[in-house]
Amino acid sequence: MKSKFALPAAALFAATATGAFAADSDDPIIIPIHNWSSQIVMSHVVGQIFESMGNHVEFVTTDSQAVYESVRLGDVTLELEVWEGAFGASFDAAVEKGGIHAAGAHNAVTREDWWYPAWTKESCPGLPDWEALNACAAAFATPETGDKGRFLGGPVDWLKHDQERVDALGMDFVVVNAGSAAALWAEIGAAEKDKKPVVVFNWTPNFAEAVWPGEFVEFPEWVEGCDEDPAVGPNPDATYDCGNPATGYLKIAAWDGMKEQWPAAYDTLTQISFTNPQIAEMAKLVDVEEMEPEEAAAAWLEANPDIWKGWTS
Repeated sequence: MKSKFALPAAALFAATATGAFAADSDDPIIIPIHNWSSQIVMSHVVGQIFESMGNHVEFVTTDSQAVYESVRLGDVTLELEVWEGAFGASFDAAVEKGGIHAAGAHNAVTREDWWYPAWTKESCPGLPDWEALNACAAAFATPETGDKGRFLGGPVDWLKHDQERVDALGMDFVVVNAGSAAALWAEIGAAEKDKKPVVVFNWTPNFAEAVWPGEFVEFPEWVEGCDEDPAVGPNPDATYDCGNPATGYLKIAAWDGMKEQWPAAYDTLTQISFTNPQIAEMAKLVDVEEMEPEEAAAAWLEANPDIWKGWTS
């Protein structure tokens, strides 16, 4: 579906940029792109804001874990979605080395974990308790998993440690990794037709919560250290015997040199903060309305000037 908003950022914001801003630097601001829709659209939203300020922006496809080393070294300039559950450890490790810092945080509260659509409760009424899910494992079995249940996890590079959790909690599930976020949505959509019980990796904020009502599985509560110290959590012999943080952060990271090289853009970056509904709307423009990311970003910016224009003043 093509959009009437398929306009270059320079054209969309000509009135804003002309005579009002000068480029911070002749060098481009490098923004990384990953493999989920909200991050891609948000990156283009922020990129188009920077371009409206007179800056040049380039996008590069980057591994979602390795990106923090790239930011630290200045190979890319920033990262707009540092999810606590998925990337907190990689971000913290890069911060300890130096060269990268948290430039801000979104108002959004995040959660990333096992999730099921509401109809799944008909086949496993004890949900959302993880032990009830495990007792219902046979209801999720497929030919490839035999008599064990199938859990469809996210792409391997998201490093969610689902297999470690299955092992630590003694679950009768086989972890199968999806190749992309789109494959997760396809799994839910296909299951909806026959109300087939499925359990997949999901997260909030994203568009899915508005399309398919559902719930997160409630594992043993996240406690600091349960992913590193076997003594923390219910299994004294294993790590990852816990769920992911239920109220995780969503930070913005920046290269330490950004403030000096692109001072106006950096000041804008420190003011950026999106909410759960705003981020979900960005993802929806791509995942439901089938816009290209650049189109979705331009549409979102045109529809929400009161949110972002004050960040550039």
